[in-house]
Amino acid sequence: MKPIFVQLQCAPGKTYEVADAIYKAEIVSELYSTSGEYDLLMKVYLTEDEDVGKFVNEKIASIPGIARSLTTMTFTAF
Repeated sequence: MKPIFVQLQCAPGKTYEVADAIYKAEIVSELYSTSGEYDLLMKVYLTEDEDVGKFVNEKIASIPGIARSLTTMTFTAF
């Protein structure tokens, strides 16, 4: 399994609705509210052969209330 981190910028007033939808979809390992440009930070584990772009577009970006996302790929744990 490979972890990726996805930051989400939500439409005004939609952060809690987005967080609830993410939990209901059971796609996240960890989910945090954050300050700054993005509202939520999520950690997701994908299988080695799973397409990151397809996963983000189909499972995350399609959730109503998300205005923007930023995906960070990981390589090595220290």
